[in-house]
Amino acid sequence: MNANTNQSGYKWLALALLWVAFFLQQGTRQVFSATLSSIQASLDVTAAQIGLVATVFTFAYGLSVPFAGVAADLLNRKWMVVSGVFVFCLGIFASGFVAALGLLIVTYGLLNGFGQSFYYPSATSIIGQLHKETRATALSILQMGLYTGIIGCSAAAGFLAESGTDGWRTAFRVFGGLGILWAVALAFLLRDTRPASNISSVAQESTASLQKPTLKEAVSVFVANPSAVLLALGLGMMIYVDVGFKTWMPSHLETTFGVAKRSAALNAVLWHYLGAFVGVTLGGRLSDRLVAKRPSVRMETNILGLACAVPFIAWMAYSPSLTACCVAMALFGVFRGVYDSNLMASLFDLIPSRYHASGAGIMLCFGFVFGSTSPVVLGLLKEHFSSAAGLASLAAFYLVGAAVIAAARWRTFRRTC
Repeated sequence: MNANTNQSGYKWLALALLWVAFFLQQGTRQVFSATLSSIQASLDVTAAQIGLVATVFTFAYGLSVPFAGVAADLLNRKWMVVSGVFVFCLGIFASGFVAALGLLIVTYGLLNGFGQSFYYPSATSIIGQLHKETRATALSILQMGLYTGIIGCSAAAGFLAESGTDGWRTAFRVFGGLGILWAVALAFLLRDTRPASNISSVAQESTASLQKPTLKEAVSVFVANPSAVLLALGLGMMIYVDVGFKTWMPSHLETTFGVAKRSAALNAVLWHYLGAFVGVTLGGRLSDRLVAKRPSVRMETNILGLACAVPFIAWMAYSPSLTACCVAMALFGVFRGVYDSNLMASLFDLIPSRYHASGAGIMLCFGFVFGSTSPVVLGLLKEHFSSAAGLASLAAFYLVGAAVIAAARWRTFRRTC
């Protein structure tokens, strides 16, 4: 009973530790977007060129994450998290010292993207194992780290960017340094949580090598499940929108409504992610309550979130005032949160638990490789048309995402675990 109590207490401690790491992972991404116009002016580059930095980051993350997912199933998930947080925060910290676009592509794009890929598959598989009956709720709480990190780091980075010509460099140095310290804390406080097995612990020790999935095996299991493939396609549409929105929204508010950098950085994310807080909480709790009687409810929640967000994305892009734009972003955020609440929980219902980390990696690989094109595409649309046209185009990708997940739900869905 003591062991069970300790385990029950630790699962929430582990969630808290991983929440802070997720706060830093997502928040440090937004440091770039919040200071984008300052970086662009400091390095004297075009909109498409500065958009290339975000594209390289997203592409590097997408290519690395399936290997990170398989490594998490093969190796030690605790140390995958620790090393990932250390590497990406080192890349963020180093970005505060660069003097040219090429160096920023290396530090923020490649080093940061590679390090960030270590975190999410390992963290979500640890949480998925520790939280069985509360899986969607726990993953929804983790998702709040994303929202809080983006809001908090964006506001702070926007403030620092206005503190001087090189204020954007200070933002990278501060958050990168804090992340390196948190990696050290994780090394001491996070436990090694081994992947679950259906065999006894004695048998597990003697056949451990046979239990480890290879990349080929993990890909085969994933591809053999058409619902998982369609979920990955839907995620690609969502990430394309997410990366484009977070990269260019602060700049859009600056140029369209004449908002100062500090206010633009905050307003571009605050209202959207406050709405997402509401959506992710409602979506996670509702699906956990209904999943026993309705196994497909997690996927249906994904569809609802993407489809209902479409009109608010278009409204956000062409709003006539800052107030209307913020309202539209908030409503877009509510339904984005509904989708987020069951993002990985839907996948974990489809594939065996021993492939959770590698499956998450494969799914994220497609999503981020596809989504990596968004910053450059929206940069080109801004140069040749307007930032509003680029942002409005994102609505079509959410609509396609809802359609492919609907196909997964009503044509191919089968729950395996």
